[in-house]
Amino acid sequence: MPIPALRRVLTATSAALGALVLGLTAAPAQATAPLNYAALGDSYSAASGVLPVDLSSPLCLRSTANYPHVIASRTAARLTDVTCGAAQTKDFTEAQYPGVAPQTDAVTTDTDLVTLTIGGNDNGTFINAVTACGTAGVLSAGKGSPCKDRYGTSFDDQIDADTYPALKAALRSVRAKAPHARVAVLGYPWITPATADPSCFVRLPLATGDVPYLRSLQTHLNAVVRRAAEETGATYVDFSAVSAGHDACQAVGTRWIEPLLFGQNVVPVHPNALGERRMAEHTLSVLGLG
Repeated sequence: MPIPALRRVLTATSAALGALVLGLTAAPAQATAPLNYAALGDSYSAASGVLPVDLSSPLCLRSTANYPHVIASRTAARLTDVTCGAAQTKDFTEAQYPGVAPQTDAVTTDTDLVTLTIGGNDNGTFINAVTACGTAGVLSAGKGSPCKDRYGTSFDDQIDADTYPALKAALRSVRAKAPHARVAVLGYPWITPATADPSCFVRLPLATGDVPYLRSLQTHLNAVVRRAAEETGATYVDFSAVSAGHDACQAVGTRWIEPLLFGQNVVPVHPNALGERRMAEHTLSVLGLG
């Protein structure tokens, strides 16, 4: 081979080898920083009644097995968990208890992800409806629809008049603190089956006609939560399909929600540990995380 041609070959070979060496010795790409994750919300977010208890805020009945902790463990996120049992939308911007700061104090411009379940405690919707209908069911020996007959649309009317605007205001307060964060608003998994199950009356003492009444009330609340989420740029996490067949009338190991009586949690009519895990998993799936 002529010398000039040989030189060109050697030069090209040297350049290729140099590029290979640089490729092998170059610093690895910067690892993705963990998500800054703020978890807000009520007892369904806090997993009130599920062990172990988070002793950092005893008044909130928060569990370290709640869905925010499951999400954080699956994504290696930096979690700030301020979920609190009995929280209402107003507690996003007001102190719920002495020493318990407004929940949006946990949200900053550096927050990447926010999750929350909220709205069920406004107007006492869940506790008032479940207590009233449970009492009515016992007094009627499970017959008829005494709760529906007495309360009619009053719970639904309060949801439209009060809960919906309060939800929008709460979500706007989150967005104002973290304009670039992903905000996931979780609906409430089914508490009751679609129709009455006579074998469940001892655990969930609702009259036959009040089971669909409460189911309809929960459907309405979730629809309002969805609407508020969509109108404020948040992602709504819908449990209507995935939680079907996992209501409080199902067996241990199947149900996500504990019944009113003879359940396994200290706090009845709330998610158990399995329910919290499933809520986390579905949220991760909806958000494309984990």
